[in-house]
Amino acid sequence: MRQAREFNFDGLVGPSHNYAGLSFGNVASFNNVKSASNPKQAALQGLAKMRALAQRGFAQALLPPQDRPNFRLLRSLGFTGSDADVLARAYKESPVILACAYSASPMWTANAATVSPSADTADGRVHFTPANLNNKLHRAFEHAQSARSLRAIFSNPRYFAVHDALPGTPAFGDEGAANHTRLCAAHGADAVEMFVYGRVEFDASAPAPKRFPARQTLEASQAVARLHGLAAERTVYIQQNPDVIDQGVFHNDVIAVGNGNVLFYHEQAFADEAATLASLRAAMAGVGAELQAVRVDTGAVAVADAVHSYLFNSQLLSKHDGKMALVIPHECQENAAVARYLEGLVASGGPVDELIHFDLRQSMRNGGGPACLRLRVALTDEESSAMHQGVIMTEALYHTLVAWVEKHYRDHLEPKDLADPALALETHAALEELTRILGLPGLYDL
Repeated sequence: MRQAREFNFDGLVGPSHNYAGLSFGNVASFNNVKSASNPKQAALQGLAKMRALAQRGFAQALLPPQDRPNFRLLRSLGFTGSDADVLARAYKESPVILACAYSASPMWTANAATVSPSADTADGRVHFTPANLNNKLHRAFEHAQSARSLRAIFSNPRYFAVHDALPGTPAFGDEGAANHTRLCAAHGADAVEMFVYGRVEFDASAPAPKRFPARQTLEASQAVARLHGLAAERTVYIQQNPDVIDQGVFHNDVIAVGNGNVLFYHEQAFADEAATLASLRAAMAGVGAELQAVRVDTGAVAVADAVHSYLFNSQLLSKHDGKMALVIPHECQENAAVARYLEGLVASGGPVDELIHFDLRQSMRNGGGPACLRLRVALTDEESSAMHQGVIMTEALYHTLVAWVEKHYRDHLEPKDLADPALALETHAALEELTRILGLPGLYDL
């Protein structure tokens, strides 16, 4: 077994963080539509989380924000003239399209890509497939910059392979790591890769939600597994429960999270709970690991409470003592049922013996918790040395980025501010400086 560490690449929140409410099916996002946001606070909250986990000894890095506004999108839809003209006309004629061009969603890097570590792949390299996110206009253009960023950070072809996104058609709707979990005895060991899908494109008889869209297809999951060269016997496809999608569980990571050999999940998470556990146990036995399932009953935590608190949109992190810590937002402590459950979880003697709390309200109000903010990448020492070092969170980088945020970010942003040409100029100036801070010249096509 090779030795490996799991790096969490958190999304660095961009200067135009705003609440546009564009994500139908994401209850928190929809509930806060058109309210004022605080980009500076959002970025500082995210940086504080990264710093705290790095100080605890967890491997922590970041993915830079994407360029905003997306002038390429706006011009492709017929808005012409100078940049200021484009913004003014879009705001007047279609403020929703302007909001799409200013989408803050790339901060949630769990949707940036699906990642398979070298222990799992046929060619022994770490594979990345950027998610096409084709279910939503505001996200469907992200994959180009996601691929560009990943290729800049993981540029050595000896160790890394960054694929193009899947075709942007409904049959291959792909939402990235938010619907993917790796289960194993250790990060460097052979693992079972679990893909969770919401619908089947080529089988009209398969169950599907009725109210909200199912964003991940079985066909997309299978395509990613093929691209990554995953062994069939160590790859498991699980259908999400259509009923919980209709209750606001737009990704699997809103209702389940895994780490190591532990699967922490709600009893209503999957279409067939018994078959899911049986498939995972059989596959994990093949890699010499035993599944430890931590089930949360509906009687203890209702689905609505799980969605509103983002109990499962948490991070499970392996500690040096063999136990795990659960990284949760403050909202979990403010929900009586969830707080009561977590108290019992830590006292139970099970795998989770610590809770780590963070204030992530700016992200939470936009529909993303701790797990949305990070992309997990398991790397050997040789692989981590081969990636770009400028994105690894250190105390020095933290302080540099805090000063950068204080210099460039607004502390109040309303929907009407998206029409302000100064905001676009401020964002571009911030990103140009960021490329120098991170040592990634040419990262953006500004």
